[in-house]
Amino acid sequence: MCMVIFAPIFAICAFATCGGYYGHLQVKVDCADWRQSNLSINIDFGYPFRLQQVHFRAPLCEGKKAEVLFLDGDFSSTAQFFVTVGVFAFLYSLLATVVYVFYQNKYLRNNRGPLVDFVVTVIFSLMWLVSSCCWAKTLSDIKTATNPTQVLLLISACRAQENKCTATQEPLWSRLNTSVVFGFVNVVLWGGNIWFVFKETGWYKTGQRYPTRSASMKRSSEMRQRLYSESSFDQPEESFGPSRQNSFNHSKAEIQRQASFNQSQVSFSLPQTYLGKPSVYDRETASQGPMIFVNEM
Repeated sequence: MCMVIFAPIFAICAFATCGGYYGHLQVKVDCADWRQSNLSINIDFGYPFRLQQVHFRAPLCEGKKAEVLFLDGDFSSTAQFFVTVGVFAFLYSLLATVVYVFYQNKYLRNNRGPLVDFVVTVIFSLMWLVSSCCWAKTLSDIKTATNPTQVLLLISACRAQENKCTATQEPLWSRLNTSVVFGFVNVVLWGGNIWFVFKETGWYKTGQRYPTRSASMKRSSEMRQRLYSESSFDQPEESFGPSRQNSFNHSKAEIQRQASFNQSQVSFSLPQTYLGKPSVYDRETASQGPMIFVNEM
């Protein structure tokens, strides 16, 4: 199956690119009094993205005072959910590989293995879909929370017009973007694998054992049976045994008797008319004029 080959690989790529992320942001604050300027402020964050715990020190540009600031947002639940789905999908893929290779007979016994595999595959497909969509939305929120412009607004000195604040280094998002892509690749992979697992279940085999026939197929089968019965009736009598010869002659006599009875019902005859005794006359009586003959009934 395709899941045996590709599912563990793409599952590792999904949770590794997300769980091993490390981001770095660097900003620069130049106060009007250059002696109070802090040339660089480093802000580090990473998985599981509890940004409300990430803090940094920024100058106030008022003497030598500094303030401690925290980023906004807690995105740990969605990130951990995505990584957890990837880890469990990887473990199940390894387990399925071992079963397919070494325990194929037990897997197909009593149809329990394919049914369990089908249910688990459907569940993981839905989990990958939900976690990937949530993680894509959460990644957009993380980018907004760590945007240099948004971070500079947290610094009090940067809100003053006489001070100058700039971002010298921004986080790289290519790794997290790749994790989202791998998440949706797993959705397609596990969703497509549902069909291959379903073919191993008893539901698919039962449907193949008793296929539904259309009306045209039924009519053609009935026609073939009718032609077969007619051809078998017209076979010579020598091809039948003694017992079947008697039954054949009996059925043939019954058919002929039925046909003669039907013919007697259909046919009809004209009524007979009695014209009486013929009369004889000679030439002498014929010369005497016309004569009227009356038949005696």
